[in-house]
Amino acid sequence: MNTLHLHKENQVAYVSINRPPANALASELLQDLSSMLDSIEEQDDIRAVVLHGEGRFFSAGADIKEFTTVDSEGAFTQLSAKGQELFERVETFKKPVIASIHGAALGGGLELALSCHLRYVTESAKLGLPELQLGLIPGYAGTQRLTRFAGPAKAAEMMFTSEPISGLEAVAWGIANKAFKEEELMDAVKKIAETIAKKSPIALEKTIQLINYGKHERFYEGVKKEAEHFGEIFGTEDAKEGISAFIEKRSPIFKGK
Repeated sequence: MNTLHLHKENQVAYVSINRPPANALASELLQDLSSMLDSIEEQDDIRAVVLHGEGRFFSAGADIKEFTTVDSEGAFTQLSAKGQELFERVETFKKPVIASIHGAALGGGLELALSCHLRYVTESAKLGLPELQLGLIPGYAGTQRLTRFAGPAKAAEMMFTSEPISGLEAVAWGIANKAFKEEELMDAVKKIAETIAKKSPIALEKTIQLINYGKHERFYEGVKKEAEHFGEIFGTEDAKEGISAFIEKRSPIFKGK
């Protein structure tokens, strides 16, 4: 695969995102992730999965330039729904999926991390959903998952301000499990993953099912509504201005149209 690398060790699959410079979640990467999950699911010698980014970031978000190639509200709604479906698969995957986050997990990158069963971060990592800075909204179920983990007030603060929080803050807010020094992260995650991999795969799968059993039907209604609004937003002048400003590296001027 062009965007993902797989390394197996002690019944753990280490999947690294490799799409420099920012590991942006372009459609090719999302398709590769879907195919990677297909492959891992069939390999009995893999008991746990660690997802991490190569280079400076876990993932700095969606590929904004790719958005300029989509030209209809329906296409954007479909794009959102497709990403939501993939991340739902991660969250319900029968083998534990661990996000190892360094550098930054922003936008779609954080939405991917939120769909993993466990999240470990560096103390200085930056986590955020800055889509409103572009006149957009999160589209991969971020509005729903972030609110589940952090609560409505904290989730609103992160989205309304577009300001990222640190790894230490993410732990305090219930978004991440634990924070480590930069140089300690992967060794710590490896130890945790190998501990999990020693458990019965049947017991792990059933536990994952039961954890997700608690997701209320309203969660899925909210995810569907998010995709609809994601598509609607792209028809606005503000969205066009936000995307243009991002590409041109300037501050957007929103007019509420």
